[in-house]
Amino acid sequence: QHGMTVAPVVANLGPLEALTLNPNPDEVEEVFTLPLAHLLREENQGYTHFRTASGYGYTLPVFLNGPHKVWGLTAIITELTLELLVPGRY
Repeated sequence: QHGMTVAPVVANLGPLEALTLNPNPDEVEEVFTLPLAHLLREENQGYTHFRTASGYGYTLPVFLNGPHKVWGLTAIITELTLELLVPGRY
């Protein structure tokens, strides 16, 4: 929609404690992890409803983790990934 390309990558990075991440502060406010089991619990899943000025409405997924919310494009990619990784459980 905005002329950008997104290429999600699913990978096993090994122990996360051993990683040094340097996210772009203009793009990423904070880095955190969520176990697959956490994402699959219904109490951590939700949806956000939006309505545009023209009256068009749409619904997007959101994943909850205490003060953190995974939303927007990241939540859409997460939802699609869960559907592929654990069909029938999500």
